[in-house]
Amino acid sequence: MLLLCFAAVLLAAVLVSALAHRTILSTAALFLVAGFALGEDTTGVLHLQADSPIVAQLAELALFAVLFSDGMRVGWADLRSAWRLPGRALGWGLPLTLLVTAVLAHYVAGLGWAEALLIGAILAPTDPVFAAALVGNDKVPARLRHLLNVESGVNDGLALPFVVVLLAVAAGSDNLHLGELTTELAVGLAIGVLVPLAALALERTRFFAASAAYAPLNGVAIGLLVLALGKATHGNLFLAAFAAGITVATFGPRERAAFEHFGENIAELLKLGALLVFGALISVEFLGDISWTGWVFAVLAIVVARPIALWISFLRSGLSLREQAAAMWFGPKGFASVVYGLLVIESGIAAADEIFHLVALTIVISILAHSSTDVVIAQAFDDTRDTPNWHNALRRVRRRIAVPRRPAGDPAAVAAPDIDGEAEDGQANAK
Repeated sequence: MLLLCFAAVLLAAVLVSALAHRTILSTAALFLVAGFALGEDTTGVLHLQADSPIVAQLAELALFAVLFSDGMRVGWADLRSAWRLPGRALGWGLPLTLLVTAVLAHYVAGLGWAEALLIGAILAPTDPVFAAALVGNDKVPARLRHLLNVESGVNDGLALPFVVVLLAVAAGSDNLHLGELTTELAVGLAIGVLVPLAALALERTRFFAASAAYAPLNGVAIGLLVLALGKATHGNLFLAAFAAGITVATFGPRERAAFEHFGENIAELLKLGALLVFGALISVEFLGDISWTGWVFAVLAIVVARPIALWISFLRSGLSLREQAAAMWFGPKGFASVVYGLLVIESGIAAADEIFHLVALTIVISILAHSSTDVVIAQAFDDTRDTPNWHNALRRVRRRIAVPRRPAGDPAAVAAPDIDGEAEDGQANAK
């Protein structure tokens, strides 16, 4: 039934994709709303709960695929040469977003400080999925696209240690697992770098070569191997995925080009499937269980927490006001927060259900708000749109009224300029 629903919604999304590309209509929102309509507590077509294995697995797979394909867009040379702005967003913006969100959760939603800091860590990372219209649009300044891509790719892995430590604190545990967290980050980074390097080195030997038909599968094989080794060794999957994509982009430009479109389609399918499943967890009853203070918190977590954090982070950074505003607004919450919220459910802490409700509500509002405004924000950077089409027509009418017609033999008719310093179209042709 899940496959049938996904296929039907996917067909509908394909049929309206051209319209969605030009308007605020979002395919991501379409899958989320479809999941809501098909969920167990709405129509009962899909029978899914937050503790269903497929929910966590699909969200994890989708985030891994998206981070791997996003890493492919960023080579090490690009990362090293333009690290100043992403460094501000990660070094200052991430912890400040965590703290501001925690303050809102404590004073608005009424959570204790341990739980408030935990929900701040869960909602601090941004999702690269919903930044696609900005990151992939050439009209948007390159440094802003690079900033959003690198920030969203790295902050998922960086937020995980905070989530695990604060989860232990909220559970009252004396063991914060700092050694295990450090090992997970190191193992994930090592797998993400060494596995692609080994695979690329093998392909460059005289014994092996990928055919044109199988070249796109090379990146898929590398990604699957990184995923499998990461799960087997308990390495940080998200850091491994992004590091693997960067490694392939740096040392395998041919493999990167072959994988690009094929890999992005795979990531898109997993993303849409995860959105359908996540939407099925939401219902009117689910939303009704959240108090009005929880709704206020969810809105403030989006429109206040990140803007304040990035405003402080980008003081005297050289970014224009328009670029700063786009970066401050565009901090969508997505699959990383879903995965971390499910970790809270599995932990069984006293406030687990309340935290998951607040996290899910914030993600739903973020998906609807950010996936519906990405195209609008991207178009705001298109300078050709600054001048409406009617403006040139009005200028031509004004020129014809302001410049009187002269006899054909009058020499002045040849050179008479218009009010904008340009010759009349007809006079220019006569000359």
